[in-house]
Amino acid sequence: MRNRRIARRIAPVLAAGIAAASFSALAPVTAFGASDGAAGKDPLGPLGSFTQQKLQWKRCAADGPADFQCATLKVPLDYGDPGGKTIDIAISRLKASSTKERRGALLLNPGGPGAPGLRLPVDPLLKFPGEVKRQYDLIGFDLRGAGQSSPVSCGLTADEQSDNPYKPETFAKDVDRARTIAEKCQAKAGDKLPHLTTRNAARDMDVIRAALGEQKISYLGISYGTYLGAVYTQMFPQRADRFVLDSSTDPTRVYRGMFQDMAKGAEQAFARWSEWAAARHTTYGLGKTPAEVRKAYWDLIAQANRKPIQFGGRALTGDAIRADNGTFFHVQKASELIVGLKNAAEGQDPNSSGTTSQVEEPDDNYVSVAWSFMCADTRTWSRDPEQYRREAIRDKARYPLYGDFAANITPCAFWKQGSEPQTKIDNRVGVLTTQNEWDSQTPLFAGQAMHRALRGSRMLTVAGGEGHGVLYASDSNSCADKAATAYLTTGKLPAEDLTCQA
Repeated sequence: MRNRRIARRIAPVLAAGIAAASFSALAPVTAFGASDGAAGKDPLGPLGSFTQQKLQWKRCAADGPADFQCATLKVPLDYGDPGGKTIDIAISRLKASSTKERRGALLLNPGGPGAPGLRLPVDPLLKFPGEVKRQYDLIGFDLRGAGQSSPVSCGLTADEQSDNPYKPETFAKDVDRARTIAEKCQAKAGDKLPHLTTRNAARDMDVIRAALGEQKISYLGISYGTYLGAVYTQMFPQRADRFVLDSSTDPTRVYRGMFQDMAKGAEQAFARWSEWAAARHTTYGLGKTPAEVRKAYWDLIAQANRKPIQFGGRALTGDAIRADNGTFFHVQKASELIVGLKNAAEGQDPNSSGTTSQVEEPDDNYVSVAWSFMCADTRTWSRDPEQYRREAIRDKARYPLYGDFAANITPCAFWKQGSEPQTKIDNRVGVLTTQNEWDSQTPLFAGQAMHRALRGSRMLTVAGGEGHGVLYASDSNSCADKAATAYLTTGKLPAEDLTCQA
């Protein structure tokens, strides 16, 4: 559900989402804004013109389902100044199939931050069971600044949207590049950047709730969407009904620590894969021991860095191969890919025409939004390039597969601060979290950290589960799907944490 052309570091936040001024979950909360902790005080001012707006629903697309409807609502750009500038939030709806059984609205977020969410209610990759569709209006929306929600663009080139590993000889250029991205975004969308934050996205969700006429909302968030959901439960605990967080980020590690956690998770997945492939040497021929398999991989990377491998119409360097931190999600798929790359390096790629395909300049909305949220959400980004250098050198040694990508300098080193400090997650709202054991983008230990922060939650772990995302996919775990469906349809959390087998 993410644009695979963009930097893999951004995707899962993120892809990926992420913590630290504290806003108590038990502090008074108004109907339409988060309290500042002072009893009875609403720092956001009256929002009636936003929460009471009448939605004008219309068919989303002439060639789409007739019952899939879209609308646009207005929200303040700055909730601290509700009488100031406004932006549009694009939302969609697939009504509950049963009027009698309808419970309410289930908001959906696919991650990012900034992945398109408008078409999620009819996305063929999300296979909701009939009992969920009977009870809920499925509500999609594009995050503020993304997709059709007053989109922002920094005017980034394809190179500026790519991901670079740390190298001593190129670090000065990486610093200049990160500064240039921040300056471009400031020039193009400087008035919006301080307000592109998860806290404001959570407020947008609450305006959506009110405009839909709901007292509470339910929610399914994936990857970064888990952080957005957690922030909503922190700001609006009384408004959260049944929340499911799939493949969670660590809310205490937003966002730099999250990147570094990806490097740790990728290394764990790589070690697992090398053992799996060694046990199947007769099938894949990559080595009889884990050490031999690892050597075969690193030899391939070195070869590709000397001479790019023509594979699938692209010229891949070793760094380009390593940039995909999801390579070792699935041990069998990873083995097949590495064998394919080895064959291509030997001139045996049946999918290669021998020429490199021309890649169009990609739309930069996703990357622009992702950096905007990640840089503005937290004030913990270092402003010292040398700190990034030191950590990149350290993490390259600790996590050779991806550490130099994850720890390299980002535009956030040069970004102006967001409008608020980030949110500390610490509440007892009932939430179901689900996690694959072998997800290197939101690793198991990150999901466990979210579970600890949400003290009213229950966690479902898929033992042996591979990949990023657990629920409602064509290859999803039926045990996990059943548990999530039971919670959404009955409201009863499991009595204790659960484990499903892959």
